[in-house]
Amino acid sequence: MDLHLVTYFVAVVDHGGITKAAQSLYISQPSLSQAIRTLEKRLGVTLFDRTGRRLELTEAGRKLDDAARRILADVERAKRKVDAVRELRSGRVDVVTYAAFSIDPLVDVVRLFRERFPRLAVRVLAADGPAGVLSALRSGDAEIGVIDSSAEHATFSAIPMTEQELVVAAPDALVAGFPNTVPRSAIRSVPLVIDHSDQHTAALLADLLDEAAGNVVVDCPLPAAVWNLVERGTAATVVPRTVADKQLAGTRQLVLDPPLTRPWGLVLRSGLPSPAALAFISAARAHSGLSQEPTETADW
Repeated sequence: MDLHLVTYFVAVVDHGGITKAAQSLYISQPSLSQAIRTLEKRLGVTLFDRTGRRLELTEAGRKLDDAARRILADVERAKRKVDAVRELRSGRVDVVTYAAFSIDPLVDVVRLFRERFPRLAVRVLAADGPAGVLSALRSGDAEIGVIDSSAEHATFSAIPMTEQELVVAAPDALVAGFPNTVPRSAIRSVPLVIDHSDQHTAALLADLLDEAAGNVVVDCPLPAAVWNLVERGTAATVVPRTVADKQLAGTRQLVLDPPLTRPWGLVLRSGLPSPAALAFISAARAHSGLSQEPTETADW
């Protein structure tokens, strides 16, 4: 049953006849009469008693009247919800990422997003590396992924952002005598705690790892646990400089030579993002110091 037929039916009921209903709907009287006959034919019932001067509802018509008004009310409520999201008055964006980006850049992007759009909510999902991010997008569990932009993203659309500078944060005792800038190979003698489950990040850190000597002494995917292990002198770790500054301020920071950076960006399923997702993209671009003009997703 077409929604416009339901609207026509209710208008006829409210105006007590075809003529006034047609005027209120800005359609011709014959067109409205034909629409009501079409509705009756589709339902297989007579909706109006046409014997008097004023149309009266039959028993079937009274039952449809109740149902029709509920339908129109539900449609109106749904339209209001859609309009609210479109105007950024309510809604939620679902974001998925993994440990490498769970602090930087995610925390600052979410903070900026909430400052700009206080009526919108964010749901953050955890994934196991880039493959897990793409899986969550593919299944519809999330709309936006925060990911290493050099990782394979298959057929997904993506928006590159900026780069993280990675440094070594270490207890003083473990790097005594080291200069503040060290060759990557020098870190092979330093015990490390890293997340080996993220194979893409592990490959990025390959120059710092000595598999024969086994300098990865703790394999841990939990950022807070990693920080505590470093602070307590168990091992060093490799983190973005911003994380080292904020979370590991009491440790030594060693800059690597050559510098070690990791690009990040957003990845989305193809198609038009929701208004809330576009708002999140705007916040991410602002965090990265990029233009705030409307952005269209494109393949890397």
